[in-house]
Amino acid sequence: MFFFSAFFAVIASSGSLANLPIIAFEDGYTHLFGDHNLVIHRDGKSVHLSLDERTGSGFVSHDLYLHGYFSASIKLPSDYTAGVVVAFYLSNGDMFQKNHDEIDFEFLGNIRGKDWRVQTNVYGNGSTNTGREERCGLWFDPAEDFHQYSILWTDSKIIFLVDDVPIREVKRTESMGGDFPSKPMTLYATIWDASDWATNGGKYRVNYKYAPFVAEFSDLVLHGCAVDPIEHVTKCDSSAQDFEAVPSGITPVQRTKMGNFRLKHMTYSYCYDTVRYKVPPPECVIKPQEAERLRKFDPVTFGNGRRHRGKRHHRSRGSQEETTSSF
Repeated sequence: MFFFSAFFAVIASSGSLANLPIIAFEDGYTHLFGDHNLVIHRDGKSVHLSLDERTGSGFVSHDLYLHGYFSASIKLPSDYTAGVVVAFYLSNGDMFQKNHDEIDFEFLGNIRGKDWRVQTNVYGNGSTNTGREERCGLWFDPAEDFHQYSILWTDSKIIFLVDDVPIREVKRTESMGGDFPSKPMTLYATIWDASDWATNGGKYRVNYKYAPFVAEFSDLVLHGCAVDPIEHVTKCDSSAQDFEAVPSGITPVQRTKMGNFRLKHMTYSYCYDTVRYKVPPPECVIKPQEAERLRKFDPVTFGNGRRHRGKRHHRSRGSQEETTSSF
């Protein structure tokens, strides 16, 4: 289709979000759940989501999108946050219950004194049995200030970015088949109680003594191609000029930063998990430096797969966090 090739043909020289329009909450989103735990602030461009003993909360985009650039500036809850998950993600699970697609940013809370962790994941065509999780730390405290988290989704790649630094790139390969997200999706943001798995496999649960847990969202960017929910026909105008600001890939400078980030801060990748996969899934590209660092970090998960008696591996989650430093 002409529009999609034009939409992603121009690469922004810096990959910056400076030229992308920030929208008011009500122009792009609506309340999903949580009653009064969702609060829109006076400027109409920021929203707070909170979790307490009654409920979590969330919001959802008005439109479906097929590809685009989706971003939000997020400040996470502070202090004791074990069991808490803040999610910023694309999904069509409400439309395709058995073969849904999903692209996830999940922020996993922790006990006091331990850092938040970021987990990314990709599902296509209901491929939930093949977990494609990666987990990492950050070079800053995401509860101290706002930071930008972005998803670039095209027909050939998915890129996760933090403050314009790519932290993960998923390229569509023939071997993935339908496992690459390819159907229109809606954008969601939620906060919820994931005590059963989020922190050390469920060892540390949400402690509501520290509630409410508040996640703040601002600088909302919905820069994609909207799709009619009935006809699944795009509403895009192929001559629209404002889409030229959307980056279509990773610049050389960004690629260097991504490599440095992954070597310093990545703590789990499904591609190197020898306990889950005796042979890595076919789309995996094994990089010797990443493999060696993860093997030293967790020789059981990323080494020979041998485990001491009495220890248990949680199938759908990765290795535990480490202390992070700037990159």
